[in-house]
Amino acid sequence: MANHCDGNSNLTGSSLKIPAIKFTKLFINGEFVDSVSGKTFDTFDPRTGEVIAKVSLGDAEDVDLAVKAARHAFDYGPWPRMSGSERGMIMMKFADLIQENSEEIAALDAVNGGKLFIMCKVIDIGTASRTLRYYAGAADKIHGTVLKLSKGFQGYTLKEPIGVVGSIIPWNFPTAMFFMKTGPALTAGCTIILKPAEQTPLSALYYAHLAKLAGVPDGVLNVVNGYGCTTGAAISSHMDIDKVTFTGSTEVGRKIMMAAATSNLKPVSLELGGKSPLLIFDDADVDQAADIAFRGMFFNKGEICVASSRVFVQEGIYEKLKKKLIEKAKATVVGDPFDPKVHQGPQTDKKQFEKILSYIEKGKTEGATLLVGGNRVGQKGYYIEPTIFVDVKDDMTIAKEEIFGPVMCLMKFKTMEEGIKRANSTTYGLAAGIITKNLNVANTVSRSIRAGVIWINCYTVFDMDCPYGGYKMSGFGRDFGLEALDQYLQIKSVVTPVLNSPWY
Repeated sequence: MANHCDGNSNLTGSSLKIPAIKFTKLFINGEFVDSVSGKTFDTFDPRTGEVIAKVSLGDAEDVDLAVKAARHAFDYGPWPRMSGSERGMIMMKFADLIQENSEEIAALDAVNGGKLFIMCKVIDIGTASRTLRYYAGAADKIHGTVLKLSKGFQGYTLKEPIGVVGSIIPWNFPTAMFFMKTGPALTAGCTIILKPAEQTPLSALYYAHLAKLAGVPDGVLNVVNGYGCTTGAAISSHMDIDKVTFTGSTEVGRKIMMAAATSNLKPVSLELGGKSPLLIFDDADVDQAADIAFRGMFFNKGEICVASSRVFVQEGIYEKLKKKLIEKAKATVVGDPFDPKVHQGPQTDKKQFEKILSYIEKGKTEGATLLVGGNRVGQKGYYIEPTIFVDVKDDMTIAKEEIFGPVMCLMKFKTMEEGIKRANSTTYGLAAGIITKNLNVANTVSRSIRAGVIWINCYTVFDMDCPYGGYKMSGFGRDFGLEALDQYLQIKSVVTPVLNSPWY
């Protein structure tokens, strides 16, 4: 079921493609187990707001058990002691199993997170298998260096796995994020305790099952469902976890850093929020620019950290571009993510749905003009129209804070210098975009904007070999690329004397 953004239809969705929910417990030491407390929590279908399943609720005691399993697997088990090629072969098998079960896993993410089924199947599952294959190919290429030292000594470096890793992932890309974190960690020879977002735990549990089928030894990959304030906090502060990696909000990132610092001073990698600018210059092709701007903001219903939520358009083409964006917003079909005609599904959960609507109201009360959208679609489920504001000032709440939903701020600028200054006028620095035919403008602006990823005449282009992460309050550390692998490795220097060598 689907409709255009007129809010007239009740979008209830369809239960026809909901797979049987096979895995709802915790996965610790190679087995699915109930939580120590026996407690469960509900996971919901955002198409309807109804409960899909009851999932085991992990807490600090369960994190403890998972850490003990991971520590034993790291200190005594085969995984870090295998050759890189052996680990790589198991990871390749894991990737094969993901592809073989792509239909079922994609349906889990669609029904649990409101993501378009076809996007889950083609993009997210494809990203998962490619990520595993990329890092599997690197597993036997982790090398140190030989050093010729002064005064009759030689040295060499070893790259060793950092140890037990705690990974805390968000709900907007549950599949892609699972493997962005576990792919390089597994390659390095680490063991892992992963906490999926409480909103979207189902696919993570399925992946734990596939990991065992692929031959990943018991204790290497553990999945503990639970809430951030309990399970996530237990991971962040655990004295026997050697590293934490987190993708999510800046607010939670701060708490994780504090917990890591006050426990065993474990290193932390953070990929946090964004309020990414897209600068469109007068010489841009208006049709192409409108396509890029719209996809950059409304891809995955705006639930994406790099969303081009601040679109700055040079005044010469501002009116033309505004018209194009209105057309695209009105043509967007909002509805059941299993319907192939639908462009945008429901927001992930009720809390996020209400938060987005509150930001829309805030935009109105602060004086921004609602150009299009702004309403709930239907009376059931968490659907919101693609929304565009104009007359937005840089100090307005909707221009400063991450909304994480389908809300675009469309703004006008005159000169390149003004555009750069306003683009950098944010506490975030995750991504930015530039649309221009002028190479000098592209070079100058890309060097001037303080962000971890700059897209020129494109947007949301990700690749396994392209490092991804932020500046400023968007965090530090990188996912993807060999740079991500380095985060899960320690460098050990070994020095020995060389006696009576003619070369010293």
